Amino acid sequence: MTGGGGGGIEGESPPRRRPLTVLPLVALIFYDVSGGPFGIEDSVRAGGGALLPLLGFLVLPVLWSLPEALITAELASAFPTNAGYVAWVSAAFGPTAAFLVGFTKWASGTLDNALYPVLFLDYLRSGGLALPGPLRSLAVLALTAALTYLNYRGLHLVGLSALFLTAFSLSPFVALTALAIPKIRPSRWLAVNPKAIDPRGYFNSMFWNLNYWDKASTLAGEVDEPRKTFPKAVFGAVGLVVGAYLIPLLAGTGALPSETAAEWTDGFFSEVGQRIGGPWLRVWIQAAAAMSNMGLFEAEMSSDSFQLLGMAEMGMIPAIFARRSRHGTPTYSILCSAAGVVVLSFMSFQEIIEFLNFLYGLGMLAVFAAFVKLRFKDPDLPRPYRIPLGSKGAAAMCVPPVALIATVMCLATARTFVVSGAVAAAGVAMYFGLEHLKTTGWVEFLTPVPSDSFHGSSSSADDDTNDLEDVRAVLLAADNVPAAEEEVPTSKAE
Repeated sequence: MTGGGGGGIEGESPPRRRPLTVLPLVALIFYDVSGGPFGIEDSVRAGGGALLPLLGFLVLPVLWSLPEALITAELASAFPTNAGYVAWVSAAFGPTAAFLVGFTKWASGTLDNALYPVLFLDYLRSGGLALPGPLRSLAVLALTAALTYLNYRGLHLVGLSALFLTAFSLSPFVALTALAIPKIRPSRWLAVNPKAIDPRGYFNSMFWNLNYWDKASTLAGEVDEPRKTFPKAVFGAVGLVVGAYLIPLLAGTGALPSETAAEWTDGFFSEVGQRIGGPWLRVWIQAAAAMSNMGLFEAEMSSDSFQLLGMAEMGMIPAIFARRSRHGTPTYSILCSAAGVVVLSFMSFQEIIEFLNFLYGLGMLAVFAAFVKLRFKDPDLPRPYRIPLGSKGAAAMCVPPVALIATVMCLATARTFVVSGAVAAAGVAMYFGLEHLKTTGWVEFLTPVPSDSFHGSSSSADDDTNDLEDVRAVLLAADNVPAAEEEVPTSKAE
């Protein structure tokens, strides 16, 4: 048979068990996007007070997060496979564009994941447990290895641990909010100092804390009844994320004097807990922040590694990345993502934020364009969940998030433009290098469909529709292949 990553004959084995249901998927999406209010503190400093971040977390979820979440729900229900947004772009623009989007978004995700072992240790340091340089580096490596092993052991474990970590990470903010209520002065929410506003820092902070909704699409092939489950989980996560940001921010900025705005930097919520509740609440928030970074790492690692698995099932990267362990996890994809995290974990926090925002923005421009093109190109594509807007309304919905991406990219430094250009150039070189390898036979690739069937754009509307259906049919067939321990794909590129 053609398709996904395993040998055997159709009908011999039962469909592969899918470990994710609604609540674990909500928790994983929550950690793909947020993980709690840790990291939003800098938006108060960069916004010159409470007003701009509060407005940002009220308005931007509507203009940015909701459109991205709606698009994810629609296209993940139409393409319920691990290729996620790579499949969407392939169906709209062909394999070259899809590979470049997959590469840049994988690089962005790996950059993002490199933050979390470092931030975990930073929160421990703020609690009094500081490690000297060499030991700190070893701790980063050990933590990365331990969290990578948990990912290897199975997505059901990752989903259950994400549920526990969500409850634990948000629990101290229930106490913080209750204790802050008598001290809140609503006038403090209107404070803004125009001279203290840092536009680049503000927009980068807001953008980083509200993006990555589409990341969960790379887990669609692991979701039980994805066409029903995915939209429910996405909308549940939207409410959870917005509440997890706004409620603690309202409590903290309303209870503390407006003059403290300059003190709001990363990790300041632990100090807010100290001032409102005392040392016990400070320690609780620090522990929650440290554990939240573990959840963020697990969710990002899952999305990145299953994206590589999906790309391998599409024949874009070597077949070894489609191999699953006996736990159903993509072993070599996980190792590749972990190696990237280790290499990048020694960059500074601000460098990582700006680089990953820029790369993520590039990928999202292609995703929005793919969504609009698929709406016009194939309006009759089966979409179990469909955004209740016509094609023109759907296109108009994409204008505000595209404008936000353009704003963030225009505020980037020259160094970010150079680094992002180098990543894009590396992606182009890798694509053509892999295409050449397919002709040599030196490396094994899956061949789910003839090579010309992945081109989403052609001169004929009928050809476009046929190509799109080819992509969907092959991806869905590949996704139904049962997993086997270190499964070896049997079909190769000619």
